[in-house]
Amino acid sequence: MSVHFEERSGVVPCKTPWGSWYQTMEEVFIEVNVPHGTSAKEVKCHLGSRDIELLVKGKEIIKGKFFDTTVSDEATWTLEDKRLIQIVLMKTNREAGNCWSSLLEGEYCANAWVQDQMQRKLTLERFQREVRFSKCCVMNIM
Repeated sequence: MSVHFEERSGVVPCKTPWGSWYQTMEEVFIEVNVPHGTSAKEVKCHLGSRDIELLVKGKEIIKGKFFDTTVSDEATWTLEDKRLIQIVLMKTNREAGNCWSSLLEGEYCANAWVQDQMQRKLTLERFQREVRFSKCCVMNIM
């Protein structure tokens, strides 16, 4: 569901020293730039419901507690083109008002403008879903 939304409205990335992160109502996406040629064997990634630890070639990249809880069974990571790690987290609270202000508690915070844009995107996503749901219900009634 979120892929459709992203294609139509774009994403609002929060830049970090290692890459960026962004969110939809349902998910949080983390993109980590790694040295070209990195193999999956050189990546150690722990994704818990409240915490993350990512090491690349033995070097700690991200470690800490998430801003909010996630569904750990739904979390995935992939290594793209041996240069980009993509992590997808499923939020436990999938309401439009649940806009993470930072990736981790006190770390990788979105500045005021980025936070405002993220909240606007989540509100737009909720509106698009409600309109789609309303149209579906009207069509079924007729």
